[in-house]
Amino acid sequence: MILESLELKNFRNYETLSVQFDERTNIIYGQNAQGKTNILEAAYVSGTSRSHKGSRDREMIRFDCDEGHIRATVRRQNATQTIDIHLKKGRKKGIAINRIPVRRASELLGILNIIFFSPEDLNIIKNSPQMRRRFLDVELCQLDRIYLSDLNHYNKVLAQRGQLLKDLYYHPDLRDTLDVWDAQLVEYGKRIIERRQAFVEELAPVIYEMHYHISGEKEKLSVSYEGNTSVEKFEDELFAARPKDEKLGQTTVGPHRDDIRFSIDNVDIRRFGSQGQQRTCALSLKLSEIHLVKKRIGDTPVLLLDDVLSELDSSRQNFLLDNLHQTQTIITCTGMDDFVKNRFAVDRVFEVADGKIVRKRYGEE
Repeated sequence: MILESLELKNFRNYETLSVQFDERTNIIYGQNAQGKTNILEAAYVSGTSRSHKGSRDREMIRFDCDEGHIRATVRRQNATQTIDIHLKKGRKKGIAINRIPVRRASELLGILNIIFFSPEDLNIIKNSPQMRRRFLDVELCQLDRIYLSDLNHYNKVLAQRGQLLKDLYYHPDLRDTLDVWDAQLVEYGKRIIERRQAFVEELAPVIYEMHYHISGEKEKLSVSYEGNTSVEKFEDELFAARPKDEKLGQTTVGPHRDDIRFSIDNVDIRRFGSQGQQRTCALSLKLSEIHLVKKRIGDTPVLLLDDVLSELDSSRQNFLLDNLHQTQTIITCTGMDDFVKNRFAVDRVFEVADGKIVRKRYGEE
């Protein structure tokens, strides 16, 4: 899978941009706040219809403009497809595949699979369960349209149930309607739990091997799904929690409270691991993600590295760079020093400044 080109119009700080990527390693360098990450964000939106930052459509449109546009050209198995994303203030975005409009964003899935790796991801182990749940959801949504549909339905029902719980204080006569929302929450929630459980079980042996090698064959990492409830108990536990939920005005049982446990020698490194262990685990997780996606779709995803190298020590840098063979990679950084020091093969280099991009020869500053 190759992202051949990206064209932007009124996206973030870019009035216009056109860039042709190499099928292997691409470096985008420049000072901070020049627009490097915005290029990666546009690529991510092309594959998922959403920003990796969680930004709203209007926030991605250039200042003082009403609309923005992204066009991505993707090659997969010798077939080329074009993705158009039309961002509009105050209106739903428009999406077209090969110039044909589509009604649902889920129709994008499978055209451009992307793995995004940012400095924030290095903190995924020590940060909140919400960040680890997001990792599960982002990956599963790219691989499974049914999961995406179930998750969207679950979140809508969860929000509606939460509002009802708040309304019960003033309208206790609405209590019987909880049964309707609970039935839907359980229906979608059970399927989410099953898919997450299966994904973590598939992830476990892959990340074990990856971490074992990164740690110099010193640490054995285990990963397990830490569900807030189970498929078998969800309905009963949700009903039993009603008094508590009514008191708090929120739903306290369900997969929206799940987590992933990471352990070394039975020690929970989310709480007790060193920063080095947590970062090594995070790196193992992202590299395992590449492996799992490749296995699932029969092709390599596009890897976006947003200024990650500057956050890694030399040994972890080298391990990451050594594992990028046969994967198209687009890397942002502030300078070329890291690649010169690592003698890393670079195929195409771009410099970004003030919303403009210029292709450079490798070694030229």
